[in-house]
Amino acid sequence: MPEGDTVWLTARRLNDALAGQVLTRFDLRVPRFATADATGRSVLEVTPRGKHLLTRIDGGLTLHSHLRMDGSWRVFAAGERWTGGPAHQIRAVLGNRERTAVGYRLPVLELLPTSEEERITARLGPDLLGPDWDADTAVARLRADPARSIGEALLDQRNLAGIGNVYRCELAFLARVTPWLPVGDLSAETVGRLVATAHRLLMANRDTFERRTVPGTGRRRPLLYVYGRPGAPCLRCGGPIATTSRRGPAPTAASGDERVTYWCPGCQRGPGPGPGQHS
Repeated sequence: MPEGDTVWLTARRLNDALAGQVLTRFDLRVPRFATADATGRSVLEVTPRGKHLLTRIDGGLTLHSHLRMDGSWRVFAAGERWTGGPAHQIRAVLGNRERTAVGYRLPVLELLPTSEEERITARLGPDLLGPDWDADTAVARLRADPARSIGEALLDQRNLAGIGNVYRCELAFLARVTPWLPVGDLSAETVGRLVATAHRLLMANRDTFERRTVPGTGRRRPLLYVYGRPGAPCLRCGGPIATTSRRGPAPTAASGDERVTYWCPGCQRGPGPGPGQHS
């Protein structure tokens, strides 16, 4: 699942393939920009901002993309067969004489003047993997709404940019609280440790697509503490990992439960998701 670390690594690979090279192919397969043509222009850089990708092109253009749940960018050598999915899922093709970058299942794709990037980035909080990372600001923003659940606050990119559902679950586990515990129930020190852990984990995982939060190695050792492990024994207390269920009442945006959540009822203190929502 793409989160800030995945986006950072994707940006690096796109930058290695495209930056400094003249575009020989520019194909955006979305109606609004289907006639746009940047061939003959050079790619200046590809940079991440939270979970957003910004491909800056000579002449003051920026191609903005967002991977959301299952989007991806793949890079292929000239003449290599594209293998990221069926052709109808391709949303963008950027090519030069040596490499071709193909964007699959991109739910957000727009071409805009580089001078207008702030329309996208201004609302984002400190970037966990960016040069502007500011832990104090992230802590202050998380604590600004004490009644909000910690899980919902972590997902809000206005507080800090780069956390998705995997890290939301893993960070709550490491903090020994459920994702539904109000932020106000946590001390400033605890929130500070949580933010520091988020930064450490994303930094540790930014160079690989195989995300790991559990230290150590071994084929049988899980990569993650709770995410994607329903019913498996907790690595801390041995109890079964619980998960929210789609069979229960439909979650609302205000609840912070839009996504499937994993947690250990045995060693994470705080409220659960509500009746009919877990198994």
